[in-house]
Amino acid sequence: MDLKYIIGIVVAVIILVGAYMALGGSGEQKITIAGSTSVQPVAEKLAAAYMKEHPNVKINVQGGGSGVGIKNAAQGVVNIGTSSKELSSNESAGLKQYTIGKDGIVVAVNTENSVSGLTKDELKSIFSGNTTNWNEVGGSSATINVITREDGSGTRKAFEEIVMGKTTKIKSSAIVQSSTEAVKQTIKGDPNAVGFISLANLDSSVKALKVNGVSPSEATVADGSYQLQRPFIFLTKGEPTGTVKEFIDWVMGPEGQAIVKAEKVVPASS
Repeated sequence: MDLKYIIGIVVAVIILVGAYMALGGSGEQKITIAGSTSVQPVAEKLAAAYMKEHPNVKINVQGGGSGVGIKNAAQGVVNIGTSSKELSSNESAGLKQYTIGKDGIVVAVNTENSVSGLTKDELKSIFSGNTTNWNEVGGSSATINVITREDGSGTRKAFEEIVMGKTTKIKSSAIVQSSTEAVKQTIKGDPNAVGFISLANLDSSVKALKVNGVSPSEATVADGSYQLQRPFIFLTKGEPTGTVKEFIDWVMGPEGQAIVKAEKVVPASS
């Protein structure tokens, strides 16, 4: 056989092998997730546990807000979008929804704040700007600094629907933060601040207020007595298939739901 012909075959084989490796010869499967910053920490824990069990799967989880999750899922930019609010009929068109759990919306204040609870009407008055001093709701004399989330946030949308109603808006002078963590850090650093965060993200750095006399907890969210709650949703464009379907099935199964519960979210299976 001609030497040049043999060399040509060897070179072709090398090129084919290299291309195969570059295109995923390792067998690695990838899943991209993006959306709600409230759902993000739970999704990250689910992804880490799944990847540990399935080393050939790589899951990348990002935030961006519920609006981003809904839009990116609908456009097929990500495999799974996440939302922490109910979708409108327009938003849900073409999307498959999986409610992985229910989360409480915590009204949080600085740990130095003496107020222990508020009614929904008091919250509405504070966030609309009608109540401006803590002494009007049983606290010390100090200006109330309202912290809110950006437009498109699922947490904000749920808070507006449950607390503010259809006609009352959050005051325009409220300090806007772009994530649950940013709201929490702002409240931690301001003795006169009030804002809302996910129960899944609540820790000792801020104080949770009772609402209508009920403390936010997994139990009170599960039994419905704590009224400020919303769903955590996974979204796919149409019916998921392959690795994406396998991951979602695992999330909705006993192992995944146990992780959801461990993250202070009421499992969908409850």
